[in-house]
Amino acid sequence: MEKITEKLLLEKASPKTNKLEQIKTLNLSRLGLKSQDLPVRLLSRLQYLERWDLSGNRLQELPKNLELPALRYLDLSDNQLEDVTTLESLSNLEELKMEDNLYITVSDNYKLMALLPKLRIHNGKDVSTTANHLRYVYTENLRTRIIAVWEKSFCLPDPITAEKMSALEKDFVNTARQQVKFGPSSVSDFTKWRVENIAKEYLHSLTKPKKEPESKESTDTKENCVVSTPTKRKQTASVDTSIRLTPRKKLCADLPASPVEASPRKSSLRKLETLTQTSAVRMSPRKISQPPSTPTRGQTKPETPRRGATTVRQTKEDGGAQKKQKNRTDADMLSTIKTQQPVCLKPLHVLQCHSKQDSSEDFSTQLWACAFQPMPDFNGTGGGSRLVATCGGDSLCVIDCETGLVMKKYKVPGEEFFSLAWSTVLMSRGGGASAQHCSILAAGGKKGLVKLIHPRNNMAYGEFRASRKALSVLRFNHRQGNFLFTGSYDNKIVMWDIGGVDSQYNYKVVQLLVLQISATPLHICLPPTSPSSHLLTACEDGLHCYNTQLCTNNTKRSEEMEITFPIYKKEDKCHDYHTIDGLSFLTDDIVASKNYMHGSIYLWSWSRTKAQRPDKKDRTVCAVVLAELQWANTEIPYLALNTCPGRAYIVCGDDKGRLWTYHVNDLQKNGFQTGKPILPTEVLEWPTPVRKGIGQVEGPTINSVAMDPELHYLVALSDKNMVIVWKREKSS
Repeated sequence: MEKITEKLLLEKASPKTNKLEQIKTLNLSRLGLKSQDLPVRLLSRLQYLERWDLSGNRLQELPKNLELPALRYLDLSDNQLEDVTTLESLSNLEELKMEDNLYITVSDNYKLMALLPKLRIHNGKDVSTTANHLRYVYTENLRTRIIAVWEKSFCLPDPITAEKMSALEKDFVNTARQQVKFGPSSVSDFTKWRVENIAKEYLHSLTKPKKEPESKESTDTKENCVVSTPTKRKQTASVDTSIRLTPRKKLCADLPASPVEASPRKSSLRKLETLTQTSAVRMSPRKISQPPSTPTRGQTKPETPRRGATTVRQTKEDGGAQKKQKNRTDADMLSTIKTQQPVCLKPLHVLQCHSKQDSSEDFSTQLWACAFQPMPDFNGTGGGSRLVATCGGDSLCVIDCETGLVMKKYKVPGEEFFSLAWSTVLMSRGGGASAQHCSILAAGGKKGLVKLIHPRNNMAYGEFRASRKALSVLRFNHRQGNFLFTGSYDNKIVMWDIGGVDSQYNYKVVQLLVLQISATPLHICLPPTSPSSHLLTACEDGLHCYNTQLCTNNTKRSEEMEITFPIYKKEDKCHDYHTIDGLSFLTDDIVASKNYMHGSIYLWSWSRTKAQRPDKKDRTVCAVVLAELQWANTEIPYLALNTCPGRAYIVCGDDKGRLWTYHVNDLQKNGFQTGKPILPTEVLEWPTPVRKGIGQVEGPTINSVAMDPELHYLVALSDKNMVIVWKREKSS
């Protein structure tokens, strides 16, 4: 008689249902089950099963080829398991319990990490860092040794027959198992098993047809035509000298290389300063008469849309059937954005919280980056909060946007922070308790060190050296919160696995990938739908795309393609439009980017741009521009734009303290006229705060902006040590 029936599964399942396909949690613990008691055909109907408890049975293995695509948690503790390789088909498994299986060895645990690509928690401990080290670093070392064995003693038969290949495979695998020695002897069983698999994969790869080599024509052309980065830097430096503070990070030559330090060190734990409201100098935001907006270069001066005013419509239509068809297509792409009403923002706070020696007279410290804390749900992703992190000078602050209080402050004497990023990682608690998600901050700057901080517990729990030069940008993978990208002034982007932490804040960092960049990376963007396969980076010399899929045979990579823009055709000795100093995804497909000398923001399609390269031979592809938005006329670089996908907003500051806001739903009403930039929905004027004893503070340069997912708050950072918080009115 069968032990497992459809009736039993429905009784042991939750939520209660009469269909196997709707079961999400299943408890089959302590039923005395053996391996032969698990019917594959019946269990395969559990396509939405997420959690499965099989503890306390007599299982020696799980059935082979049992595919449960939604399964994330599996408890196999207190069984009689001997073979773990049958778990390979459970490829989406994230948490696994295997305690009290007497025959399971350390090598078996390592096999599990190699077989299950998404496994993060094993027996209640975060193993993501160790697992990724085994999957990529350890595997690459074995692969190198296996190839050496092949090149020394073996070659393909001529002619190639199935019989000869079978004999060759057996001989090659046995030789590799005997000769490849790597890693500790305690895991020799795992090493031999991994060597056997890699050797078979390598031999099969030799008989596969090779892809045609990519054309180097476009690369050579680029090398012959592109102006060198130092020249661009000199042009950038020759800005109007009347501007007191230009928002420029120090050049590589200005930054002394810090000595290499052993990292990470647990001894680097520091308590964060907890500040009161008086720790930040507050100024009253007041509005004065609004000056006219800055016109786009080469155009007549348009009237700036004021608060509450309707967006100016463009009435002239493009001629020609092809242009009309293209405009309809572009409008259709933007029409997929969720319909929202424009918001009304009012200035709420102006803070000086990054002052040198906490001096209220400091109006020179430049603030560079800000980001709202994500509010994780059980999957590690979620909405936003009213807490925003800001960095500049030698400090990093966490601010409550509603009250204007600086809740946390972290200072590193001698550091100058350029970038920060939030993420959600797992914290294991020990004692059999399930791991919990926690929000952490990573920050970096002049010293080339990444600081890891857990603000909720007031703990700066570690650091590691990401580069010998200064760090320009940090970005986490929003799907895998333990993957961190760091961009640096040595023209590299490095992918790290920072893992999780335990209750004692032990952690481990592993380098996974190095991307060779041709210039300093200014921004990093990961496509929302494919953050683990592609990376876009805005650099001093253009916009570049890289393949970031992890594999075992290529940990150092050059660019996959360069994305160009129509404005490049207008370059001359005085105008260099290659520096992309603003980049952000507005939707899963629509990207906003800008060049500070252009006076416009481009909206373009990621999928349609990528689709122009079907054979992947051309390394240069022109962006498919959907719309062009009018922006400020300035020669000040590094004024970063940002997007709020939830409210369909784009915001970018200028050199007069203003915020140019664009509501994409509103822009759709105006049509898209090729060559004529669309006016902003609204330009928020500098609130002109008043400082006691000093008077009105003139509009500074806005280096960076951030919005929470629902645009309840907008935060802007200036080059004069001011954090400006705007709040959405409830009626909007």
